[in-house]
Amino acid sequence: MTLTQRRRIFIIVTLGLLSAIGPFSIDMYLPGFEAIASSLQTSAAHIQLSLTSFFIGIASGQIVYGPLLDRFGRKIPLIIGLVIYIAASIGCALTNSADNLMWFRFIQALGSCGGMVASRAMVRDFFGPAESAKIFSLLMLVIGVSPILAPTVGSFVMAHWDWHGIFLVLAVMTTSILLIVIFFLPESKGPNPTLSLMPKPITRSYWEVFKTRQFFSYAFAGGLASSGLYAYLAGSPYVMMTLYGLSEKQYGLVFALIASALITASQLNRLMLNNYTSEQLARIALIVQSSIGLVLVLCSITGFINLYLMVALIFLFLGSQGFVFPNTSALALSPFSRLAGSASALLGSVQMACGALSSAMVSYFHNGTAIPMASVMAGCAFLSLIIVLGLSPKTS
Repeated sequence: MTLTQRRRIFIIVTLGLLSAIGPFSIDMYLPGFEAIASSLQTSAAHIQLSLTSFFIGIASGQIVYGPLLDRFGRKIPLIIGLVIYIAASIGCALTNSADNLMWFRFIQALGSCGGMVASRAMVRDFFGPAESAKIFSLLMLVIGVSPILAPTVGSFVMAHWDWHGIFLVLAVMTTSILLIVIFFLPESKGPNPTLSLMPKPITRSYWEVFKTRQFFSYAFAGGLASSGLYAYLAGSPYVMMTLYGLSEKQYGLVFALIASALITASQLNRLMLNNYTSEQLARIALIVQSSIGLVLVLCSITGFINLYLMVALIFLFLGSQGFVFPNTSALALSPFSRLAGSASALLGSVQMACGALSSAMVSYFHNGTAIPMASVMAGCAFLSLIIVLGLSPKTS
């Protein structure tokens, strides 16, 4: 498909917005954990489980969207997913129970899956395998803005309204994206009636993707590396606001600073791809990330750490992720064209399943220190590095 420069920019921004729905849904309500817990008469740890339920919803829901995107084209399943997300967001805003919040967050996640899976598949459709890593880096620019804006918007809503307003704002924002998708985003791949939606052919398609060594190794490497980010998301509200005494506004500012590392690194990655391969950049980034994770754990265990050192180490740790995500995603999806939707769904499912596990581990091992968060972050980075060094095939 030949695209004008203006059309190309519009598509990249729109795909970035679709990809950012999930992260924005996570980051925006983090400053409200304590307020939500107080309002629903429960603990912050209990509310933290709504984050885990969101991850579980994204991990499981993406499996459903993959075959639908390959069978019916990209836009129809995407539109349905966005409608589900909007309805669930309103449900979150109206709930008066922590358990109901977890269920609505799960349904909200199922809806957000449409945007996440479709955006990755459409990158493959519009730009092809050769250019995908650079486009994923550009998407990181849009996605990376969400951790900067989301906690700030969440804090603003909390200050002028209450936590219910956070989910209403998410519903309004997603409605705007839905209108853009319906009226302006072109279809990147039409329906394919030859693809069956019966369980056996779907399972066969997913198995065809899963058993491909390049997909398997880079999907799990990228998923585990991303889990370090989700461990940070799960643990940082307690660490930053309870242990270090930051206010909601201060936490939002620190969150934005750390998020800027992802943005900067992802754009450096796009430039470095002119001279290095995706495999080389992913490998070096994981070595750096694992080393920083080890330092973070040792400092947390020994107590030789303060707020400034904590923020600096996490900044560097997540900066490394800006090199890992675009390259592992592009490498995992590169072998597929006909099954790009299923491959995108399975990739996202692997990433979010790892994220759900890591966030649950931070909650489970919570002991009133930063050690659980730091340990899970470092462990994810080391496992990812082991996979890249030991299992990933040479692709160039």
